[in-house]
Amino acid sequence: MTVLRIVFAGTPAPALPSLEALLNSGHEILAVITRPPARAGRGRQLVDSEVSVLAQQAGIPVLTPVSARDPEFLATLTGLAPDAAAVVAYGALLPQTVLDVPTHGWINLHFSLLPAWRGAAPVAAAIRAGDEITGASTFALEAGLDTGPVYGTVTETIRPTDTTGDLLDRLSVSGAALLRATLDGIEAGTLTPVPQPADGVSHVGKITVADAQVHWDHPAMAIDRLIRSCTPEPGSWTTFRGERLGLGPAAPVEALPDRVLAPGELQIGKKEVLVGTGTTPLRLGTVRPPGKQAMAAADWARGSRPNEHEGLT
Repeated sequence: MTVLRIVFAGTPAPALPSLEALLNSGHEILAVITRPPARAGRGRQLVDSEVSVLAQQAGIPVLTPVSARDPEFLATLTGLAPDAAAVVAYGALLPQTVLDVPTHGWINLHFSLLPAWRGAAPVAAAIRAGDEITGASTFALEAGLDTGPVYGTVTETIRPTDTTGDLLDRLSVSGAALLRATLDGIEAGTLTPVPQPADGVSHVGKITVADAQVHWDHPAMAIDRLIRSCTPEPGSWTTFRGERLGLGPAAPVEALPDRVLAPGELQIGKKEVLVGTGTTPLRLGTVRPPGKQAMAAADWARGSRPNEHEGLT
């Protein structure tokens, strides 16, 4: 078997299984491209990306261009003369001059069944929309946003309690196997990408903090999906006593036999906290008060002691 000379582009943890799969594939990893170190934590220290850390441990050269349009980066990439480039959640757009460098182009692993959920947050979008099935796709990267022809797909069932973190963990593993198989097929000359259909196209942008706010007059099912779609990032939230209260996944419950909870109204028991919605109540899981760690909702309620006129807004 001949091998491909590959550059790999990726930044966050979901890209790690793919990089590990390619490191173990027999193909030659010439370099890893990742976003520059970013400030994180309370000390706001500069921290290397997860992909950068793994690449350094494996002895792979790491490129961290501030912009993919940097002429010096283009010259370095051109000098590497890669046969192909694999990209998983790199986090920046690549100009055509960069896309043209590898002989076989750039192969992107995207966590949706294209053409559904093109864009920045496909896993969260699938959960929020109530999709029952999602998956991952490998496709030939081109100038359009996730518009290139598809090499292959894998599917994944969305479970009733899945958060974005849960689902992305599974997709990153199955997607890594798909990416390796795609590159193997390209090397063997047995794969030809198929253009995406014109029907079924949907788009999703990056989820903002404002998008993650819960509106309690919405149906319980929609709120449940919103919270799960925003877990772990950016984290859903509501307000209590004028301050932001973070929300972990909640569980829909049947309508109460003895009373109706208004949207945002709380019913506090010894071991549970229920909150009213536009339909049936939700049982809160964990909450995160300002400046504190996440805690069980019942523990929060015992400490906060909401009165009958206070609720979540």
